[in-house]
Amino acid sequence: MSAFDAYCDIEGSIKGTVLLDEPMGRHTSFRIGGPASLFIECACLADISRCLEVLSAHDLPWCVIGKGSNLLVDDAGFNGAVLTLGSEFKYFSFPDETEGERLLVAGAGVLLSNLVQDAFKNGYSGLEFCVGIPGTFGGALYMNAGTGSEGMGGIVDSITVLRPGEGLKRYGNSDLPWHYRRSGVPTGEIVVEGRLRVKKGHLPSIRAKMEANLKRRRRNQPLTVPSAGSVFRNPPDSDASAAQLIEKLGLKGYTVGGARVSEVHANFIVNEGQATAQDVVAIIQHIRRCVKEGYGQELQPEIRFIGFQ
Repeated sequence: MSAFDAYCDIEGSIKGTVLLDEPMGRHTSFRIGGPASLFIECACLADISRCLEVLSAHDLPWCVIGKGSNLLVDDAGFNGAVLTLGSEFKYFSFPDETEGERLLVAGAGVLLSNLVQDAFKNGYSGLEFCVGIPGTFGGALYMNAGTGSEGMGGIVDSITVLRPGEGLKRYGNSDLPWHYRRSGVPTGEIVVEGRLRVKKGHLPSIRAKMEANLKRRRRNQPLTVPSAGSVFRNPPDSDASAAQLIEKLGLKGYTVGGARVSEVHANFIVNEGQATAQDVVAIIQHIRRCVKEGYGQELQPEIRFIGFQ
């Protein structure tokens, strides 16, 4: 297993870029994480297929990320390849029709914020709940991003994935289980495109809903400091949210090293400038232990962990 040999085989054979030992703190909203052995921007489907072929031949593990908005990468980094989607996955198109429900088609590499703003500018309703949610469209599809009451699963018509070794596959909405913060796209399949059901709407109404959602996020979430968003899923068998359980235990402001439980939202851990992944993990473990002892609830992380043994 040699990352350098894999680098030599990939470099020059794809349209995208390949980096060796790339610090992952540059690619996560937490601003935390050691180096990935390989960091590969895949510009097109052929790039992905070529990279997976080489990585398999060299027995190197791999993962796909968007903008890193829900990730924690180990301080030691990731002894494998991190793939991200590049230029040919950043397209989107709106339907020409002006009445009824129509399909918005977008590549997985599009920034969700760009998609939301352009839907608004073109007078389409359906994405208002996504305002203020960071990351890429593909990441939002994969994790069923949304609010407490709305998620991507409510507007998805279909998701197209690349299944390694087999090719493209399209899932209709009903083909996926759609859990809270999980679409059910199988592990190892790469989301490359999504189709959403949208409608022509009343522009002032769309604007009002977007502004209300953004105002709520700014009031209730620590958007000005590095974080990975909500750390824990809300427990399905509890009337209280994860944030409410954590806050009731007096854990707001709990600190380890450079990481702190946010005073604004108890389900956010923020990087105060010099936090390490181990600082964050220590807080996660402490919260889980306290909630288990105090309420008998097993909090499950919502964020993804990369590089941890």
